[in-house]
Amino acid sequence: MDLADALAGLDAHPWASVSHAYGPAEDLPDLLRALAEGGGDAEEAISELYSCILHQGTVYSASVDAVPYLARIAAAARPGTVEVLCLLGGLAESDDEFEIAPGAVRAAVATQIPLLIPLLAHEDVDVRLLTAWTLGHTRDTEAAPAALRSRWTAEADPGVRAELLIALGRVDLSDAADEARALLGADTPAPLRLAALLVALTAEEPWTDAHHDAALGLLPARESTVDRYSMHHRDPLRAIVDSLLGRETEADRESVFALLDAALRDGRPEVRTEALSAADRACHLSRSAPRRLLPAIVALAAEYPAAALLGKLGLAAAEAAPVLAELAAQPDDEAADQALAVLVRVAPRQAAPLLARDLDRRPRALDAAGGFQAPAFPFDPALLAAVRARLTADGLGNNETADLVHLLRQWGPQAAAALPELYAVLPRFQYAATAIAAVAAAGPQAEREQAGAVLRSAVGPLMVARAHHDLTGETDVLLDAVAKALAAGPRVFVAEAAQAVAALGATAAGLLPVLRAAVSEDAEPTTPQLDCDIAIATAVWQIDGDAEEAVTILASVLDRTAGNQLWYRWTVVRAIHATALLGAAARPLVPRLEHLLADPEKAPAAALALLDIADPDTVDLGRLAEAALHSAETGADVSGACEALQALGATALSTHQRLRVAELAEQDRRIVGSGVANSIIHEDERLRAILAAV
Repeated sequence: MDLADALAGLDAHPWASVSHAYGPAEDLPDLLRALAEGGGDAEEAISELYSCILHQGTVYSASVDAVPYLARIAAAARPGTVEVLCLLGGLAESDDEFEIAPGAVRAAVATQIPLLIPLLAHEDVDVRLLTAWTLGHTRDTEAAPAALRSRWTAEADPGVRAELLIALGRVDLSDAADEARALLGADTPAPLRLAALLVALTAEEPWTDAHHDAALGLLPARESTVDRYSMHHRDPLRAIVDSLLGRETEADRESVFALLDAALRDGRPEVRTEALSAADRACHLSRSAPRRLLPAIVALAAEYPAAALLGKLGLAAAEAAPVLAELAAQPDDEAADQALAVLVRVAPRQAAPLLARDLDRRPRALDAAGGFQAPAFPFDPALLAAVRARLTADGLGNNETADLVHLLRQWGPQAAAALPELYAVLPRFQYAATAIAAVAAAGPQAEREQAGAVLRSAVGPLMVARAHHDLTGETDVLLDAVAKALAAGPRVFVAEAAQAVAALGATAAGLLPVLRAAVSEDAEPTTPQLDCDIAIATAVWQIDGDAEEAVTILASVLDRTAGNQLWYRWTVVRAIHATALLGAAARPLVPRLEHLLADPEKAPAAALALLDIADPDTVDLGRLAEAALHSAETGADVSGACEALQALGATALSTHQRLRVAELAEQDRRIVGSGVANSIIHEDERLRAILAAV
């Protein structure tokens, strides 16, 4: 096919009637022409096409219309065909569709199969490979299987044969699985053996000794990666772990653990690295994985990936403490710091004296103990002395100061001896005010008075003023700071000021006009605007008890976010939590909250709010429990769902619902699937305990 045929009708096409990621697709003719002509502009054109018609994996109406031109450009077999095929395959692969019929882009690629089939015999290995990959992603069960089978019998290159087998598995899984069974032996080239394993897993065939031996024999499997353009198969051992654990049977779990245990004990560093990555994945998916794999992981504690995984396991990896303590005492500061940071999470009391001894040379360990996302670290007198000494050091950075201050804040009155150091650091580090209030709160009267005087002398920042009020109960300093913050104007200050002033009650009545004037009226508000409105509604209610005004503001927030629930997800949840504070006074919002029970991401918050707001004689507890359970089972808001189920209690649940709660608590698969990497496992265990109690 020549260039003229490939671009036939390009300029006459109604591109303005279809859209891509950036709006009407009137720029596509120039991009497609530059791509077809090759030369210096082609590379930029393919990049732009990815950005607009396959934007971060999303496809659009313009993607459908671009497909025939891309297929013809590919069929012309000009330089750049590999890149065009890769784009076509990516378009066919995508299930992330924006305002188009499901499968429309994939169907458009499938109609071009006759044009693409000749490329399966192209002299360039990469062209053959990408053509197979693209045909597989069409999921076409008519033309594609025959073409792939025909090439399978003629193809000699192991890498292309592997891609053909994977592609055949997408359009005719039974046929591909039949071919794969004969390809597990050691005499099969590694890429093809790996493809056979992946097809067997897709076909959900029983995992046998032959599969186990084939997988071990392929390690390190990353060197044999096939289906290289699909994210799931770029790390083959992790893909095997995902597939087997996804079956959720005891036999398949044991197959995973046996495979990983053997790989973790392999003498080759590159195999162990790959195995540790897969073990990390297993521990995040399976509750029984840590117990089964821990001995092999502990033996590798000196290797960073193993240490990082032990840190994620936290207290469950306590048996690693002696090894980690020994590593933390080595002369290499960086390696010792890494080991101590893990020990902080695994055995904090054992870590405390080691951290105290070398506090100035253990930044990772300090952050593990005092970071804002770290679990509460136990009080230790020697560590307190070290923290006090460190706070007086010259040139202390903000991050280290924050960790040190946060440790003292956690310890509260036990850290009273450190008040002089906190006073000294306050002028340059406002967060110290919160620590001063926490440490002095339960101290002798003279100590509280001194702390209050220090905070009063440092007033100005709202954070300091709030700490002063928390400690002393005096209102004048906070009122003045809030007035200045409200006058400053930016919504972030207004929201923070509204949150601060809410605790003052009627004393802050003079600030109500300014708060009311700050309520937004934009039909398409920003998240900061909405968060500000939520804070104002809460403040108005707590200052003068005007429920009607607060309800009006919160209703406006819920109404203006109704058309874009995904974008405003957490804003809506915050608004729901605010309604709960109003209690029965918020009953006009009940219909809106009941409507949100159908949204798994908002349902737990709505259920909790309805418990506090709705008439106890009319609220349907079973419906609230069902909404929360569905949210937990779908992973939409697991933490919120567990909180709602805990509040509802077992008596509100039917027998069937209690069985489902028990299943969530007792199943092997974790219910927390995302979050901060170091906290996912800990959070899952915390929520598991809540569900078990329910």
